[in-house]
Amino acid sequence: MTVDDTGSGADDADGRVDPEAEAADSGEDPLALRLEQLILGAERRYTPFQAARSAGVSMELASRFWRAMGFADIGQAKALTEADVLALRRLAGLVEAGLLSEAMAVQVARSTGQTTARLAEWQIDSFLEGLTEPPEPGMTRTEVTYPIVELLLPELEEFLVYVWRRQLAASAGRVVQAADDEEMVDRRLAVAFADLVGFTRLTRRMEEEELGELVEAFETTSADLVAARGGRLIKTLGDEVLYAADDAGTAADIALRLVETLGNDETMPELRVGMAFGTVTTRMGDVFGTTVNLASRLTSIAPRDAVLVDSAFAEELIRTGDAPASEAEAAEAAAAAEKEGEEPPVYRFALQPTWQRPVRGLGVIEPWLLTRREGAAP
Repeated sequence: MTVDDTGSGADDADGRVDPEAEAADSGEDPLALRLEQLILGAERRYTPFQAARSAGVSMELASRFWRAMGFADIGQAKALTEADVLALRRLAGLVEAGLLSEAMAVQVARSTGQTTARLAEWQIDSFLEGLTEPPEPGMTRTEVTYPIVELLLPELEEFLVYVWRRQLAASAGRVVQAADDEEMVDRRLAVAFADLVGFTRLTRRMEEEELGELVEAFETTSADLVAARGGRLIKTLGDEVLYAADDAGTAADIALRLVETLGNDETMPELRVGMAFGTVTTRMGDVFGTTVNLASRLTSIAPRDAVLVDSAFAEELIRTGDAPASEAEAAEAAAAAEKEGEEPPVYRFALQPTWQRPVRGLGVIEPWLLTRREGAAP
């Protein structure tokens, strides 16, 4: 591997890079180069080898970090900045100090890269595109885009850091409340999938823009409801959302609110929800394990505008007093309370057992139909 220590013909007399000249040399779009320099706040100065050497890390480790963050190999093009060097130095420093293992540092790079990549794509596709249409005839996209990005960048950066700190505080709080170290990774959670019915058929009938608006409305409604009721949105998959909650009652309330809310929207397809309760492995913000698989299978067999839960979920609702084991038990409890002159127990949910059925890979399961108990406040 060779090291290119020569300067670029696009350098000014004071050593700074002229984007217009560099664009001419490289064949790249001048606006793209100007925006890159504005956003990164630094000029291209290093090849990957030079950046690794300057950061004091091996080229192999630098490449692992770079790929983990989601960036393509660039050969030995001079495309990296001081910020890239500093990022490598910081990650390597955490490893050298013993605060992170090398594998964990790569995971940090990967989780951060994956999360911010989706955020950046959304902001460019949905935000900047709408703002950069020339407001007046004769104005170029360059004349509109650059000053808008220049104004928005510091505000969006501050907001990103604020939200990240808020999310970090909430996540740290959940870890502190965990019963033991094992519970931090393998926890008992309620997991739910909410799925739009007939979405594949819709994709064949609707225009792309109309379909995109439907998906965005579904994701927005779901995200808002999950957050407002104390759940955590794990991910969205177009026609499906996956969320989790620390207790079955919260997850049940969210599921029924989703069905009720979307059921009142004539523009939305019908919804079905499947939920399970049990041990879940959490990793990089995602959830895995048999409980998650079971929730997914329950979703696929749930009736339209209905919620199915597994037996462990039903037992948890009964244990916490959110649902009676049966209507007969509820009537007995009410009669006993009346006899003693006490207030009868208030159940939020009702459970109805359905037919047991075999599910590939999970054996025989007993789904329960979950509904909101008559008279219970939504």
